[in-house]
Amino acid sequence: MSRPPKQSRVNTEDSLGLGIEAAIIIALFFGAGFGLDRLFGTTPVLMIVFTILGAVGLFAKFKYRYDDRMAEHEAERLRSIAARSKRSVS
Repeated sequence: MSRPPKQSRVNTEDSLGLGIEAAIIIALFFGAGFGLDRLFGTTPVLMIVFTILGAVGLFAKFKYRYDDRMAEHEAERLRSIAARSKRSVS
């Protein structure tokens, strides 16, 4: 008798994609700051400000994404504990 094929879990966390996203966003903010600096003649000021704003925005986005994922894991853990306790009571 043959075994059924093993179910593979799909990992939805794409670290490479997040890294590329972060690099592109920082580059876009840096480029916008560079372009505005050249336009207004304030060379390093807007480049620095926009790069910091982009980095802070990325940090906030990653933190909220992490918090949401942890809340989902905690809810799943509590559901499994409740299901186990129901089975042991029955």
